[in-house]
Amino acid sequence: MEKNIFEKIRDEEAQSSIVYKDEYVTAFLDIDPSAPVHILLIPNKKIESLNDIKEEDSIYLSKLLLTAKNLAKKHNISESGYRLITNCNKDGGQEIPYLHFHLV
Repeated sequence: MEKNIFEKIRDEEAQSSIVYKDEYVTAFLDIDPSAPVHILLIPNKKIESLNDIKEEDSIYLSKLLLTAKNLAKKHNISESGYRLITNCNKDGGQEIPYLHFHLV
């Protein structure tokens, strides 16, 4: 099965502007930003959507949220405000079958 673009970015097989990476999370700049700060955050374990999370994935979700908070602060938007957005499946607007959050 061929990897999707988020898997390739996570594995550093595709060009991207990674702004943060650790054992659990990879965060990178959106190639078509909708705001001055638009960062995508993905778990380093492939989870297709919110519908697919399991109890054992809780560490990835908590790390995603903490990373979003820290990146908002680093990019000077934590005080003025930001949104953390995820879409679930086709009718929810999810285009790539890999759980991801938009920090805008």
